[in-house]
Amino acid sequence: MKRIHPEFAYQSRELGIQIEDTLGDPPDRRTYQRVIDSLLSEFANGTEIDDVNLLSFTLVEHLQFDDVAGLLVEGQQYDEGDAAKVVKMISTTNTATAAALTSVFTSNPELARKAIITAFLYKNGKRWTDEDHSLDALKAEEDKEDAEDEDEDQMSGTEDIEQLFDTRGDDNA
Repeated sequence: MKRIHPEFAYQSRELGIQIEDTLGDPPDRRTYQRVIDSLLSEFANGTEIDDVNLLSFTLVEHLQFDDVAGLLVEGQQYDEGDAAKVVKMISTTNTATAAALTSVFTSNPELARKAIITAFLYKNGKRWTDEDHSLDALKAEEDKEDAEDEDEDQMSGTEDIEQLFDTRGDDNA
């Protein structure tokens, strides 16, 4: 399991919520597809919507992830990465998706990179782990650090114990 950047984990969870909300209860696939088609058209026409989650929502159903290992590595950094490299790791047979992705990549390659990785992480949730920032995890980490500090304190106290039993004092040297 690879650890990914916390922002990608957040975006992936948000994407899942957005998909569920759009599908509705009971799921309405026709409405969902109309929303995606509308967004694809907007992105393909060059509309600047600087929203990672919205773009990943638009692309997620139509992308094939050809380089899983590479995308996992790219998911470790949120603000840095090679957008051209990430785009080469995916493919699509949907012409509207290809047009939208090309348009966004031309105008904002970082947005395209982040959206592709977010969509990948959403579709492959069992391949990565998120850092645990819960209170229990933070307390466990703090307890571990405290235990290490106590071990160090005990070690430093025993360093001079040899001096206590030295009967000749400083003449040993």
